[in-house]
Amino acid sequence: MGVEYRLNRLFNAQSGRCLNIAVDHGLFGEPSFLAGIEDMPRAIASLIDARPDAIQLTPGQAPLLQSVAGREKPALALRTDVANVYGRPRDSYLYNRHFPDAVEQAVRLDAACVVVNLLDLPGEPEVRERCIAAIMELRVACARYAMPLMIEPLVMRNEPRGGGYDVDGDPEKIVALVRQARELGADVIKADPTNPITEFHRVVQAAGGAPVLVRGGGKVDDDELLRRTDSLLAEGAAGLVYGRNVVQHRSPASITRALMAMLHEGLPWAGALELAAP
Repeated sequence: MGVEYRLNRLFNAQSGRCLNIAVDHGLFGEPSFLAGIEDMPRAIASLIDARPDAIQLTPGQAPLLQSVAGREKPALALRTDVANVYGRPRDSYLYNRHFPDAVEQAVRLDAACVVVNLLDLPGEPEVRERCIAAIMELRVACARYAMPLMIEPLVMRNEPRGGGYDVDGDPEKIVALVRQARELGADVIKADPTNPITEFHRVVQAAGGAPVLVRGGGKVDDDELLRRTDSLLAEGAAGLVYGRNVVQHRSPASITRALMAMLHEGLPWAGALELAAP
């Protein structure tokens, strides 16, 4: 009991949905992730003005959001771990490290939830084991402080041309990892779209009643993004966690307003496409 009080700040009271803008990319040390967020104070100020439901930040950058006065600013989703799985070529040693006092920091920062990886990498079971161990510890602390736990089950595949990893949209793999996340105690799940999207309802089912937010992934054009969003919402997604498709947009405020209209007002993708134009 008690996690619902913070979840009430994360999810819109009328629609029951959430738009969480991920701006935690700088934590991972990948140069290509920094486009659009080189100037973090400016980026966060712009997003606050666009008023998504939440902004996902790291402990080091969260004060840019939480120091802003007023009641209307977005909720804070606090990233609690850092991995090196995104580089190309990939490192010879892979890790996922967790802040040791993550939930205590989240309480001090007045976060609405904490976010943690559950990584499934081909041929690297020890990385998944370390994620599970960290989640088990985090779950204990979350229960103590009534802090909602958002788990990010991330199924990867080898990307031979670039020598790194890419997202694996296999529905069977995603469903199994999402189910594991729920078994580990996820209050909210952040998952990749399935390929095809028409299988995403199985991910929602596997979450066992925990709301499922869809991960945005790499940058695509507005038409593709909004069409895909429309399809995922029809499959039962409870919201979105979009990063580069917002912060690298020519007008982050415009695309945020378009996505918010889809989520909370039921605007079809074609109407949202008009709103996305700056």
